[in-house]
Amino acid sequence: MERARTRVGAAVFLMLILGRLGNALEVPLDPNILEGLPQPPTITQQSPKDYIIDPRENIVIHCEAKGKPHPSFSWTRNGTHFDIDHDPKVTMRPHSGTLVVDISGEKAETYEGIYQCTARNEHGAAVSNNIVIRQSRSPLWSKERNEPIRVQEGVSLVLQCRPPAGLPPPIIFWMDFNFQRLPQSSRVFQALNGDLYFSNVLKKDSRNDYICYARFPHTQTIQQKQPITLSVLNLDAINETVAALFNETDFFSDGSAEERKPTFLIPSGSSSSKMVLRGQVLELECITEGLPTPEVSWSKLSGEFPDNRTSILHFQKLLRIVNVSEADAGEYHCTAHNRLASVLHTIRVTVKAAPYWISTPRNLVLAPREKGLLICRASGTPKPTITWAMNGIPIENSPEDPNRKVEGDTIIFEEVQTGSSAVYQCNASNEYGYLLSNAFINVLSETPRVLTPANMVYQVIRNNHAFLDCSSFGSPIPKITWFKDSQSSTLEGDPYLLHENGTLEIYVAQALNSGQYTCVARNTLGIAENHVYLEVKEPTRILKQPEYKVSQRNRNVVFECKVKHDPTLIPTMTWLKDNGELPDDERFLVDSDSLTITDVTENDAGTYTCIMNTTLDQDSASAELTVVEATPTPAVIYEQPDPPTDLELTDLKPKSVQLTWIPGDEHNSPIHKFVIQYTDSLHQHGHWHNLTDVPGSKTTAFLKLSPYVHYTFRVLALNAVGLSNPSKPSHMYKTNPAAPDENPSGVEGFGTEHDNLMILWKPMSGLQANGPGLQYKVMWRQKDVDKDWTSVTVANVSKFMVSGMPTFTPYEVKVQAINDYGIGPEPAVVTGHSGEDLPLQAPDSVQVLVLNSTLAEVHWEPVPPKTVRGLLKGYKVYYWRERSLHKHNPHHVKQQVLTFSGNKSHGMLPGLQPYSLYLFNVRVYNSKGEGPASSTLQFETPEGVPGRPSFLRITNSNLDSLTLEWGPPNDHNGHLTGYTLKYQPVNSSNELGPMEELALPANKTSVTLPNLKYSTRYKFYFNAKTGQGAGPVITEEAVTIMDEVLMYQPSVDKVGGGNTQTQPSPPIAGSPPPPRHPFHKVHPAAPAFGNVSSSVGEDGTLISWEYWGAEKHVYVEYIVKNDNSEEDWQKEYVNCSQAYVLKGLKEGLSYRVRVVAKGHDDQAVLHQSEELLVTVPAVPSRQVDIATQGWFIGLMCAIALLILILLIICFIKRNKGGKYPVKEKEDAHTDPEFQPMKEDDCTFGEYSDTEDHKPLKGSRTPSYRTVHRDNSDDSLVDYGGDGGDGQFNEDGSFIGQYSGNSSTRETAVGHEHSEAPSPVNTTAMNSFV
Repeated sequence: MERARTRVGAAVFLMLILGRLGNALEVPLDPNILEGLPQPPTITQQSPKDYIIDPRENIVIHCEAKGKPHPSFSWTRNGTHFDIDHDPKVTMRPHSGTLVVDISGEKAETYEGIYQCTARNEHGAAVSNNIVIRQSRSPLWSKERNEPIRVQEGVSLVLQCRPPAGLPPPIIFWMDFNFQRLPQSSRVFQALNGDLYFSNVLKKDSRNDYICYARFPHTQTIQQKQPITLSVLNLDAINETVAALFNETDFFSDGSAEERKPTFLIPSGSSSSKMVLRGQVLELECITEGLPTPEVSWSKLSGEFPDNRTSILHFQKLLRIVNVSEADAGEYHCTAHNRLASVLHTIRVTVKAAPYWISTPRNLVLAPREKGLLICRASGTPKPTITWAMNGIPIENSPEDPNRKVEGDTIIFEEVQTGSSAVYQCNASNEYGYLLSNAFINVLSETPRVLTPANMVYQVIRNNHAFLDCSSFGSPIPKITWFKDSQSSTLEGDPYLLHENGTLEIYVAQALNSGQYTCVARNTLGIAENHVYLEVKEPTRILKQPEYKVSQRNRNVVFECKVKHDPTLIPTMTWLKDNGELPDDERFLVDSDSLTITDVTENDAGTYTCIMNTTLDQDSASAELTVVEATPTPAVIYEQPDPPTDLELTDLKPKSVQLTWIPGDEHNSPIHKFVIQYTDSLHQHGHWHNLTDVPGSKTTAFLKLSPYVHYTFRVLALNAVGLSNPSKPSHMYKTNPAAPDENPSGVEGFGTEHDNLMILWKPMSGLQANGPGLQYKVMWRQKDVDKDWTSVTVANVSKFMVSGMPTFTPYEVKVQAINDYGIGPEPAVVTGHSGEDLPLQAPDSVQVLVLNSTLAEVHWEPVPPKTVRGLLKGYKVYYWRERSLHKHNPHHVKQQVLTFSGNKSHGMLPGLQPYSLYLFNVRVYNSKGEGPASSTLQFETPEGVPGRPSFLRITNSNLDSLTLEWGPPNDHNGHLTGYTLKYQPVNSSNELGPMEELALPANKTSVTLPNLKYSTRYKFYFNAKTGQGAGPVITEEAVTIMDEVLMYQPSVDKVGGGNTQTQPSPPIAGSPPPPRHPFHKVHPAAPAFGNVSSSVGEDGTLISWEYWGAEKHVYVEYIVKNDNSEEDWQKEYVNCSQAYVLKGLKEGLSYRVRVVAKGHDDQAVLHQSEELLVTVPAVPSRQVDIATQGWFIGLMCAIALLILILLIICFIKRNKGGKYPVKEKEDAHTDPEFQPMKEDDCTFGEYSDTEDHKPLKGSRTPSYRTVHRDNSDDSLVDYGGDGGDGQFNEDGSFIGQYSGNSSTRETAVGHEHSEAPSPVNTTAMNSFV
């Protein structure tokens, strides 16, 4: 318990002094200051921990250190003092601790051991790592004789290498007598142990020069094993060998080697384990045998392999993961398979870690009585043990210091005293290694010194930033204050900004800021001051710029350039032509504010720039001169320019280069600019990027380059027409790597769980990295609490998770880029929060105020911010209707929720159901989720108006009365007090009559209305009422009947001439009334339509009728005879007439036709006639004489010409004795009904059915006649191009070989859809042919 209280107190103390550590004193590099400052020793160079030496060279063990005074050096060997004075072979370099061992005449192994260097002066002692010295060894191969190996073809085989153990281990490879590497494949390959494995041997593997070589890298010596002879025998050879030995034959069966399932050679069995250290290389090997050769694949049980760190080598048999991390632990599966089977081996990988730094202790320079911390944080697996030493002695054995307290990985100093300077060593170790770091505490008492030279004059242009330096040194750290002129108040706040290093910044310098500034550095030991001066100057501006000029030859041109500048600054006017010096020509006259060019020539054309320079700023402006001929010139052709040529790189510097080129032909359009592009063959080979562009008057560009890029440049020219083709690429220019000059962007910090902080950033590209070995230094600290940053360095990731954080706490995070050449600039600080957790507390003081029957207002007290445990998103009010106050049974309604912002403490609940009991509660929520609910409260809504009655229908219609039935509303919303019924008549013109109103009690559900007009339509309006008023209205319509009889359905008879007539029969008394319409319309008993008839005419089908009804919405409806759907009736509005011509009926079809009268809403059918059956003839009765039609005459001429051509072809083939295609087909056809072609007149025989053999003239063929195929093998379809019906005319004539298919079909279709088709169609034309 006492130790726990001590730790709590230490933690509080750490928080109090972290602010002081953020301003730890930094000693300046000024040698005049360093000369007089004491400093404990610091190790600056030492040999590696594991130092393997070459026995042929002297041993050099490095140990360099600095300090004031210069430290002395001593060594220990194997834990005891190493007296170098007693060993003449060992010397120490002057002013250094480096040992040199002369091993001439001695064995190097004599000096093997563990060495440690100590650098000491009067202020402390620093120690080096333990340096283990071992001699490299490359022992000889033992002499052995390798017996020849004879194996059966197809079996597996291992040729062992077993090289002698060396230090470091040798590199193994197999070669032949000619020092050529033996070929390897998925069947034959070398394992990590150096052995050569054969999954199965083949006859071609036989050879006598399998030689294993071992190369020892430290001594660069190579040794070889005795050659191995391998003979691979097939079964026939084995039988012969056995027969010769044992006088037997066929010892083995004939045939090839048997196939085998895969088995594992390395590792064996079905599972194994592997341990690897963090940061090292994980190599998993999977060697199999089998026939056919097995194929190997890898997978990880718990996820995918890490990108950019994984490679699968040696024909898929080796899995290598570099820079191993804890995330790489898990189960890895090696699968081997051939066509016989598949086997699996599981390798369980565990990752341990030698200690690695999280935060190394930093040197502290403190003033007396100041406080400080030494923090030494390391991690590893298992967790390393932290031990401290002072001046090389364990701290528990060091002299006690009441102002020093050790708390695990932290040493706390309180009120340090003069003489407390020392060097402290932090050792972090576990079973896999150790880390050692030195950090000193240097206690200094120094009066302030101002390092900035006195009476410096700073000049700045108005509206720019001004920086006044005040570099200082002292212990304690001096506090800097600034004064202006003789003012006694310090300069703080706008427009001044005081930086931590003492520099005073003025955001926007104005003339009134000029004057003397005094910098004062003060600490407890003294005070120092320095005076500097600021002068604010007016900017240089060109008031009148030179203008674009077009001049004819031999004329004079004047460019003006008038400038305003600060009178205390000396200006310099410079004129350039095409960014170069003006030609050395007396025709160019430069004045104070102008440039004159006399007797202009074509060579004078170009861009002229006037530049006004002062010692602080400059301004420039340009104008172009175009020289033209005095006489008009003919029109020219403008084209895009030719690409530039002769690219050359000059003035090669680490971060810049000059590119020059020769422009191509402009093609009469001046080049506006040149676009310079580059490609980076190191990072993005083949991708061209725009780098910069320069004016068209320039042929040189100074290019700023980035480090670690392999540049190749090209140039494109642009004029008014367009862009030229790219030039040929320049030579490659490689820039050297450098430290990053930018940091990752998109840095943010947030939590994914309640106790972590996820730090994300956008990874940098290879171009941004500026060099190899890109890493990210991730830093974080608790905002307004921590002063020191906790950091970790990662690579190949774009996020880092920090665990063990307090819930929803603000943190400052930043990410800095690091590569092998240094670190990036100071990164920007971003504020984020650790993870959120669910809120802890429900809102208090929840109340509700019912405003009306559908609206209530809920109030609550906001929860304390600390209980939200996250970003307050708002409040949610859950409410639901428990039941109606009218009905006491539960009313199951889905729970509703309304969300209100976090700054609200009340909210409205709209859309409530009147006269109901509601329950509700309130919850607070953040980004993680909702907190606990408040106590569930209830409230009642008052009465409201009722809902719509559930139904309204009309029954028992009579001549002068109707009965209405209804159902009460589904939503009473209170106590019903009654109903209101309103109704009014509607005449035939849809005009409404006088309104009648009737009040009905709440307990009635029907009413009969007497004294109504007969055969009259009425419209009814019905609603319910409560104490709050009337609810919505439901409407209905009905018609009183004329008589309660059923009308006899008259028959429809067909009359000659296409007319039909209907004769109504007298009604039959006592018949039941017709069924009611679904919309409750009552049909009249007497017919409203009579004498319905039809006739087919030239313009369509005429429908006529008689109508005695009052409705004016009358329609003629029709549908195809066989269509029984009630939804597909087509209708035509007839507008109160009693005759109508239907023009939409198709020829050859029969239709059902009827006349109907509908209500004013065009929905309900009130009257309907009987249906007529109307048939439209296929051919109209009117004949059209087409003999005089122009298109017909042209068509006939074309057909006559076609017949003439056919006759000529027929005549030619007959004279040649050959057959034309139709004749061949006719000869081959065996159908007896097919008529062959007549040889005497070259005409075609007709193919026709038995019904019609009439000639074309004057004949008409029904459109429904078709030609049917018979069962003969030679189908008539074969004579057409597509095999369709269109190849034969209606009288059977065959024209397939001479008429086009598509045109025939298209013509036929066109006539089929015509309203009045011609009696001569395409089929008839084919018949004529």
